[in-house]
Amino acid sequence: MKSVFEGKVAVVTGAGGVLCSSLAMELARQGARVALLNRTLSKAEAVAEEIRAEGGIARAYGCNVLDKSSLEEVHAQVLADLGPCDFLINGAGGNNSKANTTKEHYEAGDLENEDIVSFFDLDQKGFESVLNLNFMGSFLPSQVFVQDMIGREGCSVLNISTMNAFTPLTKIPAYSGAKAAISNFTQWMAVHFASAGIRVNAIAPGFFATTQNMNLLFNADGSPTDRTSHILAQTPMKRFGEKEELSGAMCFLLDPVRASFITGVVLPVDGGFNAFSGV
Repeated sequence: MKSVFEGKVAVVTGAGGVLCSSLAMELARQGARVALLNRTLSKAEAVAEEIRAEGGIARAYGCNVLDKSSLEEVHAQVLADLGPCDFLINGAGGNNSKANTTKEHYEAGDLENEDIVSFFDLDQKGFESVLNLNFMGSFLPSQVFVQDMIGREGCSVLNISTMNAFTPLTKIPAYSGAKAAISNFTQWMAVHFASAGIRVNAIAPGFFATTQNMNLLFNADGSPTDRTSHILAQTPMKRFGEKEELSGAMCFLLDPVRASFITGVVLPVDGGFNAFSGV
């Protein structure tokens, strides 16, 4: 049976990352023509080469998702190379170590300890960079690429939220807040574009070991950190997710037939983390 993604154009931002590259590769396997957007072009090109080696269609583009003029230039290139966007996956995002506290809880004396980054020591620019990358980095690509979807059937947007959006995690206030904004924005967009026939949903990954969070999850010798022990104790399936395990949720929510009446949802893919009360 022909895939619903056959011949469609999927635009993926943050496509050079571990999780979004996996999503892009699955879309290509389903027959989509994939535009891989990434700030570092070489990373996107490496993914494009993998896709083409498997017989898929993919083009890589260097792009700054925080620069609307950069997005507009890439948009013009994508239109010329592949055609108008049917599916937009807003995958660009990440954290900044300057926006993290050292400890989970504030204790007396933390302000006097130069080795500890307390809430009061958080770097403003680092904090702003996380908010901008995760929120504005989804808002601006949506402004540019969703225009292609107006007046066309079966188009949709998929944002990337996180478990932090449901319940904020310790140490990472900027990232938690930014992703909560993404979940809210997903609902706002879903309502705003419903009459135009454009669906907008999100997936909320639980804990996946990636290059971005490796230092939080594992020590230099490869042993798990205390944070990893806490995470797995709160995850009923007792393991981290595998990148391929996001693909089913993505394909379902983007499917214009099977998910035709689904918009404005944030779907956890978390091994039960969100369902577990801790007791």
